[in-house]
Amino acid sequence: MTDDAGPPPLRSPADVLAHVLSVWFGCGHLPLAPGTWGTLGAIPLYLLLRPHGPAAVAIAAALVTWIGIWASGRVERRLGTEDPQIVCIDEVAGVLVTWIAAPPTTRALVAGVVAFRIFDQFKPWPARAAENLPGGLGIMLDDVAAGVWGAAVLLVGRALGWL
Repeated sequence: MTDDAGPPPLRSPADVLAHVLSVWFGCGHLPLAPGTWGTLGAIPLYLLLRPHGPAAVAIAAALVTWIGIWASGRVERRLGTEDPQIVCIDEVAGVLVTWIAAPPTTRALVAGVVAFRIFDQFKPWPARAAENLPGGLGIMLDDVAAGVWGAAVLLVGRALGWL
C-alpha cells in the first residue's frame, strides 16, 4: 500500500469552480501537454470574440487573467504544488493577449498559437521574472507577458504583410 492518496478532495463549490476554470473545462487533464491543450482550448472563446474586434479580445484577456489569478491560486493552495501542471487558464489568458494583435484570419490565429507557445516555453523577460510572483499572480502573469511578446510578433507580421 502506498502513501499516495491522490489530490485533496474538492470540498466546496468554490473549490469546484476554481478547479474547472483552472483546468479550462478539462483541457488541463488531457495527456502530454496541458499547456498546449489549454492554448487550443481558448480557440472557441476567441472565435466568439473575434467578430467584436480587438477590444473584446482585450477585455476577455483581462477578465480571464483576473479570474485566473483567483482560481489558479486556489488550486495551487489546495494541491500544495507550485504552479500545478494541470492549470492551463494561464495559457488561455496569454494567447488571448497575443490574439489582441491578430487580424481576423485563420493564418493569424495559427501564428498566434505558435508565437505564444514559443514565448511561453522560453519565457523572455519579464515572463521569467513574473514566474517568481506568489500564487496565482506568478501562475498567470508569466503567460500574460509571453502573450505580449506573441502580440509583438503578430504586429511585426502584419507590418510586413505576412498576416
